[in-house]
Amino acid sequence: MSTRRDFVKTTCLSLAFTLPMEPRLRFEMADPIEPGGVLAPSAFLRIDGDGTVTIWANKSEMGQGVRTSLAMAMAEELDADWSKVKVQQASSAAKFGDLGITGGSQSTRSTFTPYRTMGATAREMLISAAAAKWKVDRAVCKAENGFIVHGTKRIAYGELVEAASKLEPPKDPPLKHAKNFRIVGTDVKRLDGPDIVTGRAQFGSDLKLPGMLYASVQRCPVFGGKLKSVDATAAKAVPGVKRIINISSGVAVLADSTWAALNGREALKIQWDEGAHASASTMEIWKGFEARLKTPGKVVRKEGKGTAALGKNAIHARYDCPFLAHATMEPMVGLADVKPDRCDIYAPSQGPGWSMAAIQQITGMKPEQIEVHMPLLGGGFGRRAMADFIVEAVECSKTAGVPVKVQYSREDDIQHDYYRPGTLHQLSGSLDGSGRPHAWHHRFTGPSIAASLKMPWPPEATELSGAADLAYEIPNMQVEWAQSDTPFPVGFWRAVPASFNPFVTESFLDELAHKAGKDPLDFRVALLKKDEKRKVGHDELDPARLRRVIELAAEKAGWKAWRMAKHAKGRGMGIAAHAYLECGTYVAEVAEVEVLKDGRVKVHRVVCAVDCGLAINPLNIRAQMESGIIFGLSAALHGEITLEKGRVAQNGFSDYPMLRLADSPRIEVHIVKSDLPPGGVGEPGLPPIAPAVANAIFAATGKRIRSMPMTPGKILKAAKA
Repeated sequence: MSTRRDFVKTTCLSLAFTLPMEPRLRFEMADPIEPGGVLAPSAFLRIDGDGTVTIWANKSEMGQGVRTSLAMAMAEELDADWSKVKVQQASSAAKFGDLGITGGSQSTRSTFTPYRTMGATAREMLISAAAAKWKVDRAVCKAENGFIVHGTKRIAYGELVEAASKLEPPKDPPLKHAKNFRIVGTDVKRLDGPDIVTGRAQFGSDLKLPGMLYASVQRCPVFGGKLKSVDATAAKAVPGVKRIINISSGVAVLADSTWAALNGREALKIQWDEGAHASASTMEIWKGFEARLKTPGKVVRKEGKGTAALGKNAIHARYDCPFLAHATMEPMVGLADVKPDRCDIYAPSQGPGWSMAAIQQITGMKPEQIEVHMPLLGGGFGRRAMADFIVEAVECSKTAGVPVKVQYSREDDIQHDYYRPGTLHQLSGSLDGSGRPHAWHHRFTGPSIAASLKMPWPPEATELSGAADLAYEIPNMQVEWAQSDTPFPVGFWRAVPASFNPFVTESFLDELAHKAGKDPLDFRVALLKKDEKRKVGHDELDPARLRRVIELAAEKAGWKAWRMAKHAKGRGMGIAAHAYLECGTYVAEVAEVEVLKDGRVKVHRVVCAVDCGLAINPLNIRAQMESGIIFGLSAALHGEITLEKGRVAQNGFSDYPMLRLADSPRIEVHIVKSDLPPGGVGEPGLPPIAPAVANAIFAATGKRIRSMPMTPGKILKAAKA
């Protein structure tokens, strides 16, 4: 079974130990290096003569706190004075190697040890330099908070950098034992936090270059459509408009301000060849899903007798999950500066390498002539791994001969996305004589991200998490994937496919628990009694870790007491969990909800338990769990993208709403203490929240909601059924 892990492996970082070179923009690089005045055993680390430690993050910062986590890992082994640590963003320059993709909750997990090793390398070089200066055995020297210490002697790192820079870096520097950590494992505020909250930080939308023009692009409203003709007469008359350019995605209006570019675009008169999808609709797509679900899919997991063990008393259920947009707070934006012999891109990108081939094709340049600089990302969630907004900027700049910034509007962002796939699921399950699940069948259909993006994997590789890797002990199991292509361009979305599959599987597990007459908590725990680790697909499952977070979340939520107490009508509590095997993290959540008379769902409280291995920065882990829960609640209660006459019907937050502050629940996060290698935390907080809420709705009303989003209309319809 192929997973996104294969994708991560093909785009992993190569940490080359080379010296930093030329300076970049402020958001990109630190100040120029004075020869002989620094210690820089790696392109990602520099120690200046004043003791300042500058660390370059190889992963994009989009709000997940990765720059601080990576700096903590390196500073820990360096034994740096944290107050003197700064962080900068690496670019796609050759000295930084292949930065890969920032996504899949793999950033810290994949770089923790390499960054520690770089810090340890510098530490050992500083110790050697101090020992030589004092003419003592290096074994009697140690690093301590920015100093090398020997007895009562102390010398600051800055005083040693010149001597240390002349030494050969050790090949295998020793790493600390976790019990000796003094930075890792503590609550550390983000290094870039003050700049962000005071407005000094630079996001893609903030960047400017001398002589830059602003571009707004009119794209065909129907996916796959093409430009037929354009009358730009009125657009050229708009004050501030400089040029009108036909590019691969549509028509770009270049102006001296974003406002002028938008107004010029509104004045364009365009005829489109809308192509084969001009009449496509959501209803048509779901009819196709229904038809596909009636035929067998590709069996991606089979244990025991599979469907043959279901029997006559099996229960059946159908679930559906909609297409979703990313709706990042900062819409897509890209700034390109194409010169005759060089191309610089300044773009909030999750995957600079993914855009390189397209940039080369447009410019005709070699990789060493192209550099992608990455400011802060105003949200990503997988959307900024794509290259479309960068390609548009490069095409505009090449034609105009000046730097051009392409700025999406909110409407552009929602209507021209790479959407989370919509899916339809059919489940069947049966119980044995003791009320334990005996057989499980899950067939689901939807478009394939791998196929849509032409990735070199099986189409199902990007769709299985949370379905084919189900953690519970069920003797007879069969999971089938049935591909259904749609007009929607689809792409990675936070926790996809674990953003939809656990909603289905954890909700249906609750249905089986109800059928068996058992407490949903006890029902789950009973299916995780065996502590033996086992392979599920390419990954290893540790049932004990999943059981531990389920029990911890229930304990902290007061699950048993709640079940025994009487509650007001419409109040309920639900539980769900997910073993996010691809990033080595286990999460369980309990939701306490109220279903109001008008069908609205009010989530009052969410209790989350997470086992992510070593907790590098507990403060950030809690923030990431809270973020995933809020993001997941927005999707569970509100999110849906629909198609009408080939066009996305939604165009802003008025009809694609986010969870508001007043509707956000009280969230408690409990972290399991662990010395295991760190797992990812960007995505795992999201998968359990939708099924926890759905299960709580059932506890409150006795009615199952098997469709997202869980809108008032669906709640009221279920109540009447």
